[in-house]
Amino acid sequence: MWMPPVENQTWVSEFILLGFSRDPTSNRILFIVFLLLYLSSVLGNGLIVTLICLDMRLHTPMYFFLGILSVLDMGYVTTTVPQMLVHLLARSQTISFAGCWLQMYMFSTMSLTECILFVVMAYDRYVAICYPLRYTVILNWGLCTRLAAGTGACGFFLSLVHTSLTMQLPYCGPNMVNHYFCEGPSVRSLACMDTHLIEIVDLVMSVFMAVAPLSLILASYVRIAQTILKIKSTKGRCKAFSTCASHLTVVSFFYAPATYIYMRPNSNYSPERDKQISLFYNVFTALLNPVVYSLRNKDIKGAFLKVVGWSSVAQNWR
Repeated sequence: MWMPPVENQTWVSEFILLGFSRDPTSNRILFIVFLLLYLSSVLGNGLIVTLICLDMRLHTPMYFFLGILSVLDMGYVTTTVPQMLVHLLARSQTISFAGCWLQMYMFSTMSLTECILFVVMAYDRYVAICYPLRYTVILNWGLCTRLAAGTGACGFFLSLVHTSLTMQLPYCGPNMVNHYFCEGPSVRSLACMDTHLIEIVDLVMSVFMAVAPLSLILASYVRIAQTILKIKSTKGRCKAFSTCASHLTVVSFFYAPATYIYMRPNSNYSPERDKQISLFYNVFTALLNPVVYSLRNKDIKGAFLKVVGWSSVAQNWR
């Protein structure tokens, strides 16, 4: 592994995030679009968390994990989008080295925690459909709390490893990151040393964090499908499947672009394409989650109508 000599070098103290466009008019349009998307995402996920807290009927393991997912989504977009909005209007697009490290760490923490949470949510659906009579016994609040705490701990630890691998590299210029936030591969491409070994380690971690959760989710849904096929009633099958459809939709929206970004070879690296794909799993997925869960979920609809005072209408959703 090659590293340049230390003398006569100026180490980078800040990065410049190039974003999407240098045209002021285009940036103003993008500012309005992303501001609306950000507010919609935060308000939508915030509404789900509020409804889960207020409605006692939603105090179940399924909605407990859904509330955690909504909190992660709000943190997800808040880590990157507000700064992007500032940079769209400001002349300066710089971020300090420490700020870049923190942003990368928080973004990785949210995404890795969400990866593991999807497995927990799949397990929740597996128990609910395959063992309905023992659902509350198996997934008691003690186990739910431990699963949530373990998920967060794994996310924080793995994110620390991922971020440290990138930010401990020497950066001596240039310092222009062709992205709208401090995303790992984009920042690492600026290192003034051979990063081949670190890229291999990072790829192994990415494969593990993609293949292992997806395998567990797939195994859960294979067992769920087998159980659903044994249900004689068509109405019962549809009801059982509908409880899983939202989760499968969200998992697909999240994993497909994220897998492409972090598991594709470096020879296929395209900054412009990566920025567009990152937007999908960062901004749009966080916006789609509350839409998918609210439109397909009668309990969420009923809780909302109850909160706004339409109790009689809410009874029809139960």
